[in-house]
Amino acid sequence: MTTTRPPAPSAAHLSDHGMEEFGYRESLSRSIGKFSSFAAGVSYISILTGTFQMFYFGYGTAGPGYLWSWPLVFVGQLAVALCFMELSAKYPVAGSVYNWSKKLGSRLVGWSAGWLMLTASIVTLSAVVLAMQLNLPRLWSGFQIVGDGTGEHDYAANAVILGTVLIVFTTVVNAFGVKLMAMINSTGVFIELIAAVLIAIILGLHVTRGPSVFFSTNGYGAGPSGGYLSAFLIASLASGYVMYGFDTASSLGEETVEPRRTAPKAILRALLASFVIGGAILVFAVMAAPNLADEKLGTTDGGLQYIVQQVMSGWLGRVFLVCIVIAVIVCSLAVHTAGIRLTFAMARDNALPFSEKLAKLSVKHSAPVVPAVIIGVLSALILVINIGQPQVFTVLTSIAVIMIYLAYLMVTAPMLWQRIKGNWPPSDLAEHGYFTMGRWGMPVNIVAVLWGLGMAVNLAWPREAVYGGPWYNTWGAFIYIGAILGAGLIWYALRGTRVIGVLASHAAPAAEAAS
Repeated sequence: MTTTRPPAPSAAHLSDHGMEEFGYRESLSRSIGKFSSFAAGVSYISILTGTFQMFYFGYGTAGPGYLWSWPLVFVGQLAVALCFMELSAKYPVAGSVYNWSKKLGSRLVGWSAGWLMLTASIVTLSAVVLAMQLNLPRLWSGFQIVGDGTGEHDYAANAVILGTVLIVFTTVVNAFGVKLMAMINSTGVFIELIAAVLIAIILGLHVTRGPSVFFSTNGYGAGPSGGYLSAFLIASLASGYVMYGFDTASSLGEETVEPRRTAPKAILRALLASFVIGGAILVFAVMAAPNLADEKLGTTDGGLQYIVQQVMSGWLGRVFLVCIVIAVIVCSLAVHTAGIRLTFAMARDNALPFSEKLAKLSVKHSAPVVPAVIIGVLSALILVINIGQPQVFTVLTSIAVIMIYLAYLMVTAPMLWQRIKGNWPPSDLAEHGYFTMGRWGMPVNIVAVLWGLGMAVNLAWPREAVYGGPWYNTWGAFIYIGAILGAGLIWYALRGTRVIGVLASHAAPAAEAAS
């Protein structure tokens, strides 16, 4: 298979696109504007999907006080986002995390980050589409296709059907190219943002208690060893599971107009909007809930949806449930899109099996169709696990989040090492007026690395309250991630080291001539 190595990057010149720095031919359709770039990051984080899907876990574990984890996670992720903003200004390229870690660290570090991020994206898509089951049957009982919801497997089996239908939709949309995806995604995000703001306002108008409820343990954490701190650390995962994916805006850099200026702003705006609006919904929901002692607040069939339905009874509550469904759809679309771009980025480096097929673009839509289909099929197959082994599925989705945090760490840690050596940030960023943290870069980067390490440990800690039993689920983070990374590294050692290099079909003309 013919491959070529990219030429060494030149610091003397920064084009707006920057593809020559990687030795790639411009091949994707560059049609994403400022709002679409922002929408890509917001839809992956998805204010309504994440907050409504995870509230029950956080509240059920640590009560109202778990919401202090929201600003804590924001500060940590903001440090990561600021690092990513610098990188997106320098390297506006598809599969951002993979390519950034490759440039900052080494080929092995880059491949490992890409492999973890890719497998995590496939599982994450499966997890997100399951949220349809939390909302559609509430709107209309006819959406409960399997049984009446009371049977042993009715809920799980129906979730698989609804989730698979959504995966088919996201696959078709992505196969038709980035323009259609961006149009649907931007429209959905616009609706989601308006709905989220209105939900926060209406909940705020119905508060029945003051903020003092957040300054008490309210009886939570009395049982477990470690007291409330132990319960809080577990509950904080509910916030950690939501506030990531802002790098999607940069992963679409090759399809964005003026990406060096657009992507950094999109990353920051997506994270800020999600923190402010999502935080307002969570705070006002707790303050407006009719009864904080209601056990349904900490269950999957209750949670935040239950509060909204109680406060906004009748048609208004149903309208907002429709908006939540729209948010789940665009979130699924964004997760699928990000996974496709990562697959394409690795494949054109010949860094995956069957790379020639995976890196091929449709002539009509300039879209990677094969990755769209494969990711869709794999995600749908993973959904089936939820029918008979819902706890295993829960473990897998938790592990997917850990792998994303580890992939982020494989960017921020090598970046910190380059700063220590004096190789970052490149001087041409400031010279061209692109985003750079300047003297704040070192302390922010240190915070980003420490945060990534801390979150990885907290997420992976073997606790039955998170992973349940038996032991292979409790220790699932180490067992499953070890197996996934180990299997990938076997391929890398046996074949990857010999074949990885830019495919001739995607190499820039200068790289082709050099080979």
